[in-house]
Amino acid sequence: MTEAVSLNRGSGPFVPPPAGRERPRFVADGGLREKVRAGGAAPLVSAATAILRVTAATGSAETLHRRERMFARWAERLARVEIDVGGVDRIDPAEQYVVVPLHEGFADVLGLFRFPLGLRFAARDELFEWPGLGRYLEAAGHVRVDTVPSSGSARRFLEGVARVFAEGDSLVVFAQGSILGLDVAFRPGAVRVARRFGRPVLPVVLTGSHRVWEHPYRPTLHFGQRISMRVLEPIPPQSISDASFREMERAMKRAALAEGVAPARRYRPEVDGWWDGYEFEIDPDFLDLRRLVDAHRAGLAGRDSD
Repeated sequence: MTEAVSLNRGSGPFVPPPAGRERPRFVADGGLREKVRAGGAAPLVSAATAILRVTAATGSAETLHRRERMFARWAERLARVEIDVGGVDRIDPAEQYVVVPLHEGFADVLGLFRFPLGLRFAARDELFEWPGLGRYLEAAGHVRVDTVPSSGSARRFLEGVARVFAEGDSLVVFAQGSILGLDVAFRPGAVRVARRFGRPVLPVVLTGSHRVWEHPYRPTLHFGQRISMRVLEPIPPQSISDASFREMERAMKRAALAEGVAPARRYRPEVDGWWDGYEFEIDPDFLDLRRLVDAHRAGLAGRDSD
């Protein structure tokens, strides 16, 4: 097991790339064998997304989901990822959920594809612009989330969600809307979807995946990392409220900070940058960090008014 890495180490505050322009690159952190593996990762990922795209366009949903799980296990072996899973017995394979995981990066899907469910994801619009990945997301019916709302964006989103449930799948919604870290507050979109469509919420505590691949902070692929995944008790549709959703968020973050699980990603503005112009809020339970971010934003607002 390799040691945890420091994100963006030695390079100053991170400035996020323009939306849609940063492409996946893999650089190994280990020896020659890891470098060879990482060097071959990009074309293999491209081939996998192409196969999945064709499968989505021509095959059954069952075949697509089987191949998604197959490629996820292949990626685990490639990067020698250890996934520590608990609570999968809480999942009813016949149910359709709004799956709400903690979000740390692209490697989250390695754990999520272990579920006995057909999964589709609510994904940011910029991902649909990536060559290969975007075509797969479109063909497979994943739901586009427009980061700049337009007159028809909400309608198109709800139509996409309705198709997911009509075709028998569950929808994954990353409620934080960000990979900045555990400290970022949940947004209300997931609970609104669950209420509107009468689906149970499945909370998933997922930590450690940020240490596998740090995109967009660094292109480094880290081998031999551990991901922890804990499925908490689902919330039935009749019990979903703002209060129950907030309590679920707190329970998930307590579990992410418990002993014995892989370390969770934490937001450090002095290393990760302030992400000015990127919409997120700090969970009020992390009061010191919230005050720090609020003070930074107040300072920016003061300079802009001068």
